[in-house]
Amino acid sequence: MFKFYSETELTDLGGGVRRRILAHDSDMMAVEVSFDEGAVGAMHTHPHVQISYVLDGEFEATLGDETRIIRKGDTYYTAPNLPHGVVCKKSGVLLDIFTPERSDFLK
Repeated sequence: MFKFYSETELTDLGGGVRRRILAHDSDMMAVEVSFDEGAVGAMHTHPHVQISYVLDGEFEATLGDETRIIRKGDTYYTAPNLPHGVVCKKSGVLLDIFTPERSDFLK
């Protein structure tokens, strides 16, 4: 299956955060999330496995009780139900990969 960027919808989540759902099926999903400087991806949990890749920018990322600065090229793995979130220090973009698909994003 091909999913062309020009045919995807950019959803404004508010607070300087925007989400674009990329290729997916019921087993896996790729999502691009853009952040303005100072925007917050609030601490949250979900039952999905998540891997995030920093495409651009700088983020303060918290996984459980550990907080680190991550930059372009860095990745992190989030186990199911682990509290996690980010604060964008320099405007940037994350590529989030979920398994299974985040059906809640499709509603």
